[in-house]
Amino acid sequence: MPTTMTKILTAAGLISVMTVAYADGHLTQDQQRGMDARQSHMGLLGFNLGPLGAMAQDKIDYDATVAATAAANLAAVAGISQDRYWVEGTDSSVEGSRAKAEIWTDMAGFEAEQTALVTATADLAAVAGDGLDALKAAFGPVGQACGSCHENYRTPRQ
Repeated sequence: MPTTMTKILTAAGLISVMTVAYADGHLTQDQQRGMDARQSHMGLLGFNLGPLGAMAQDKIDYDATVAATAAANLAAVAGISQDRYWVEGTDSSVEGSRAKAEIWTDMAGFEAEQTALVTATADLAAVAGDGLDALKAAFGPVGQACGSCHENYRTPRQ
């Protein structure tokens, strides 16, 4: 029959193992909030890219008002500081995240990608309401900025 000390040590050992296992699969409040914010941010970018891309690809009719509004929204969202979104420990090793660890090891490169998107979306917002040809010409660099960042700093969808 186990002694009281053996029971206490066994219980303490189990609690330690369970605590580490629980902590390994869960994020701190700051990590979760950062990840949630950046995913919401990306959702807003995608929501406003949708009609612009559809117009640029001739999938829907060009509408100057919709194009101008979506492009202005896109530029506004792209310009929001993302400093608090990228909390260490929220890379693709965490369930629900597709962020590559390279974001934290190459922050200068990652920030350059963000700057490229801000510039491209501002350029698009300046001309999106000026006709389909203007929209198409300015949309390409936005797509390139998105694609480059995703290629370098986001894991593929599983």
